[in-house]
Amino acid sequence: MTAIIKHRLFWPASALVVLITVNMLANASFARITVRDGHLYGALIDILRQSAPLMLVALGMTLVIATRGIDLSVGAIMAVSGAVALTIIDGSEDPGGFGTIMIAILVALLVSLVLGAWNGFLVSVLGIQPIIATLVLMLAGRGTALLITSGEITTVVSAPFKQIASGYLVILPVAFFIWVAAVVVVGVVERRTALGMLTEAVGINPEASRLAGVRSRGIIWTAYIASGVLAGVAGIIYSSNTMAADANSAGYLIELYAILAVVLGGTSLMGGKFSIAGTVIGVLIVQTLESTILFLGVAPAKSPVFFALVVIFVVLVQSPRVHRWGRSVFGSSRTSSAPDEDAEKKEVAA
Repeated sequence: MTAIIKHRLFWPASALVVLITVNMLANASFARITVRDGHLYGALIDILRQSAPLMLVALGMTLVIATRGIDLSVGAIMAVSGAVALTIIDGSEDPGGFGTIMIAILVALLVSLVLGAWNGFLVSVLGIQPIIATLVLMLAGRGTALLITSGEITTVVSAPFKQIASGYLVILPVAFFIWVAAVVVVGVVERRTALGMLTEAVGINPEASRLAGVRSRGIIWTAYIASGVLAGVAGIIYSSNTMAADANSAGYLIELYAILAVVLGGTSLMGGKFSIAGTVIGVLIVQTLESTILFLGVAPAKSPVFFALVVIFVVLVQSPRVHRWGRSVFGSSRTSSAPDEDAEKKEVAA
């Protein structure tokens, strides 16, 4: 039992279970799942579907943070990706054609890859601080998206493209399968090959890993490229959901939520050790929190305060220092009570 409690995923998973339980107690319909036309519907299914963009962005953010970096440009890359895809579809003679959709997606992902590579170049080759390097694209990216859409909100009508965010595969949403596939690929690459160990080595001590022969520049560059591509996929899903390229709202503040999810999952902002499973749980916590706000009927003006209070509580529960403080307090109380019990036994014996 002690080993389970000490596991790094115990407290994040417990927080997620508590959130789901609170929702179920507040509204019994939260856990209700219905089947219509062979598809599953319900609040829990919506969480799995709606968490796709954040999940993809958080996965890329996990890799970047593991190398002691940060990527503030993921929201802007989402905006650029969606703008590129919808602009191509809007300018096509066959917006609903499979070929058009595939070309739009591939071009959008290629642009996202280039933007991620640019971030990696600034950080790994030029040695610019990650927060500054990615801040440049965070500001310039949305301007680029506005240029692509000519400063307008591009809307399209394309049923196949709409299926990416709202469609179903078998009984579950397509978006759910997309982020599950991304988690599996990233997990296999990082945990079943030497890349994960090398990434942690670079994050723990870049200089020592360089002296040991690790090509830290390539690893850091790869992390930012992966973050850019995953943000591009998130942008496609987001634009598919709205069927509009809005450079101002697409991916707005998602980089902050992604960092929050990564930290809630147990990955340290100091770099090194990271957890893909923890990130998945962290994203589900954030997404469930948003649903909790709706189900509990919290006023929109008060929702940020509610969100912040819950996050503070979850972070405190996971804090090793709080754990040590609790053990010292309760341990000292048990220790101090022991002599009193011994004295009472001696008095009785006398």
